[in-house]
Amino acid sequence: MSKPFVIANARIVDPASNHDAPGAVLVEDGVITGITNGAPQGIPDGAETYDAQGLVVAPGLIDMRVFTGEPGHEYRETLASAAAAAAAGGVTSFVLMPDTTPVIDDGALVDFILRRAGAKASVNILPAAAITRGLRGEEITEFGLLKEAGAVALTDGRESIQSAGLLRAAFTYARNFDLPVIHHLAERTLVGDGVMNEGALATISGLKGIPVEAETIPLARDLQLAALTGVRYHAAQVSTGAAVEQLALAKRRLSTVSAGVSINNLSLNENDVAPYRSFFKLSPPLRSEDDRRAVIDGLNSGAIDTIHSGHDPQDTEVKRQPFAEASDGAIGLETLLAAALRLLHSGDVPLFTLLRAMTSRPAELLGLASGRIAVGAPADLIIFDPEFPWVVKDMALRSRSRNSAFEGARMQGAVMHTFVAGRPVFSHAATAEGADA
Repeated sequence: MSKPFVIANARIVDPASNHDAPGAVLVEDGVITGITNGAPQGIPDGAETYDAQGLVVAPGLIDMRVFTGEPGHEYRETLASAAAAAAAGGVTSFVLMPDTTPVIDDGALVDFILRRAGAKASVNILPAAAITRGLRGEEITEFGLLKEAGAVALTDGRESIQSAGLLRAAFTYARNFDLPVIHHLAERTLVGDGVMNEGALATISGLKGIPVEAETIPLARDLQLAALTGVRYHAAQVSTGAAVEQLALAKRRLSTVSAGVSINNLSLNENDVAPYRSFFKLSPPLRSEDDRRAVIDGLNSGAIDTIHSGHDPQDTEVKRQPFAEASDGAIGLETLLAAALRLLHSGDVPLFTLLRAMTSRPAELLGLASGRIAVGAPADLIIFDPEFPWVVKDMALRSRSRNSAFEGARMQGAVMHTFVAGRPVFSHAATAEGADA
């Protein structure tokens, strides 16, 4: 059991209860046992005190889309290194995508991930299992056995299932086992050889574009199949205004539909690709500024439910290539909160909305007890300073790979402490490399 402690002199922000007030949080045996307004009360003997100095105490973040290299490509990222990056970024739980070698498409592999994470990782790693064997989009996996082994969701990760018939069958079986389906939206024949958003900038840059319809056509199909089957459906990554419109309309009649957005698509646009920087080559691609603004509006309106990092470590050999030849993907666990706070400081998104999309809403979709500050809830907590200035320096990041879309970016907001089940797993040092006071 972890040592009891109290976080005092804090600004407690809990989106699940719409609570934002000064107070203190008491933690014993890994769970929250007391929440008080003002000064702490009923502190047990021997309890440690963390003076938050007026900083924000919030639930630990829950990231619904994280790739690692383990098993199979540990040189890119291990479960332990991903967990260290997550803790530094305030992420106390993340959903692990099944795109590994071998693919997580069998109950024994789900069990392996859980055991390995329990032994090596400092945060909660929640394995998602493949919808289809080998992520090939041809044969459905054993959903019941995967759930029994501990899978929290079904997804084909980076792959998008092209067959409507197979997807209907998968949705039906997933509904029977009450497993959410997280599906990447990409119409393969429209994506083709595209490497960035289709438009004038792609033409000027001499790069092949990916049209908006590569996202909206599969989304329209998925939403109709979700209505037909009653599955708990989550559109993995939305990047366009047209997709936001589809989701807003569908949510008027379907309570089982949700959607996520990458922090990259909330914070960046296609203009960032202009210098041919391959760290900005992502899937879905960075879209136009109009699309970025529409996605922000969708987050504020509730059409979009969650924000994730899309953490996807890639080694130097496959990223430092000519833009068209480089692999997709960027790391993001450690910069997720800081990048999201940019939207707070710009006045685009309120703090409650940002935190809800990274705490209580993912917890609701995944059926987790965390994501809230309440008596009896797991003590997965963060203390963060929304004003702390720092610069992203790739060599200071804890991930094994360095492919950050925010390399060199000036941030305002940083995590000071992270706790998982009452255990301190990260503490910020003001003199740490990468801090810019």
